[in-house]
Order: sequence, then C-alpha cells, then structure tokens
Amino acid sequence: MKYKRIVLKLSGESLMGSRHSNIDPAVLEQYSEEIKAVKDEGVEIAIVIGGGNIFRGGQAEALGIERVQGDYMGMLATVINAMALQSALERHGMFTRLMSGIKMEQVCEPFIKRRAIRHLEKGRIVIFGAGIGNPYFTTDSTASLRAIEVQADVVLKGTRVDGVYTKDPEKFPDAVRFKTLTFQEAYAKNLNIMDMTAFTLCMENKLPIIVFDMNNKGNLLKIARGEEAGTLIS
Repeated sequence: MKYKRIVLKLSGESLMGSRHSNIDPAVLEQYSEEIKAVKDEGVEIAIVIGGGNIFRGGQAEALGIERVQGDYMGMLATVINAMALQSALERHGMFTRLMSGIKMEQVCEPFIKRRAIRHLEKGRIVIFGAGIGNPYFTTDSTASLRAIEVQADVVLKGTRVDGVYTKDPEKFPDAVRFKTLTFQEAYAKNLNIMDMTAFTLCMENKLPIIVFDMNNKGNLLKIARGEEAGTLIS
C-alpha cells in the first residue's frame, strides 16, 4: 500500500444520501464497507466527519444565534455523526476509538496526541469529533491539524465529485478536472478545495491532499494503493 496512515475527511452532508434524512443507514453501510476494505490491507485510518447534515455553525446568525454559540452547536453535531459512524464500523468488526476536542467522557475520549497515535498503531480506527474544540475553525482545519499531529501520510477529502475542477462540474458541463495540482497552483487559481487555514496547514507541512468521490465504490482502496482516483494536491 502506498500510504501507511491516512486521515479521511467526510462531510456531514454526505451522510444524508438519497433519502435526505439527517443520516441515511445505506450511506453508513457503504462507507463502512469501503473503510473495511482499506483497513484489511493494514492501513492505519483516522476519520474526521462534519456536522452539516444536522447543524452548521455558519447558519447560526441567520437563526439569531451568536456565532460562537453556533459553532459549538456544530461541534456537537459532528459528535452525533461520529457516534453513528463508529457504530456502523463496529458492526463490520472493526475496533474504533472516538476522540473529542470537547470533553464528554461518557461517550468519547479527550483528544491526546500520543494516545491517538497509539490507537492507530494498535489497529484501531480513530474518529475525531467536535472539531479542535474551538469556534471559528472548520472540520477541514480539524482534518489538516489532526493529520499533522498524528503524522499521517495524506489527507483524503471524500466528496460527491471525483476531484478538483476548473469550475463547479454540477453546474458547468464543460468543467475540466485536474489530475494533479501544486499548492501554489491551487492558490493562484483560487480553487475552493479547503478553507484557507486548512489548506495553509497542509502546504506548510508538505502534507498532500487528495480530493475524490467517496461514493464511487472502490475509490478509497485505489487511492490507498497509489492508483489514480481524484485530484492530488502536493
């Protein structure tokens, strides 16, 4: 396998699936199968999942909720999704640990770097919930920061499109997909890959990002093997 340790970033919206409910059991099943296929090859896996299917901090002001309060609500939403994913992974026979940026000992461990690395070394899948525990930071930033802290080889951003395009492929059929990009090219072209904090963290620490279609069966395993799937930013 090309990568020994990966951080997989999933959006909360991806869990909605075709049912447009908060969490679609079919999506949990599919993602669990994809993750298990990679896990069975000996790859160490950490996961960061968003909470946009339940509540997004950016929605707070429109609802009359102060931004910081809204961001904490969004962090709690990520824990709900993380718990759902944890349950699905364990149904498929995988050992997991849920670590949170906010202390809530009844459902998850507090994030401690050395403990997280030890869990990965022991073959457990580590799910990072509640962001980094501070407002004004996205789950993209969480994925980048945690990947650096646990010394991951790559950040894999699973989306519903198969890479980075010149423009939105869902709106413009003439959009062209990039196979590879440098961080400098992505910045110069103003491509919306991650928020600037997350992107800069990866660039400064020479941590590659791969954007790919998580809903295309087998893509995650292809990437772990070093095969082309999606767009590589390095």
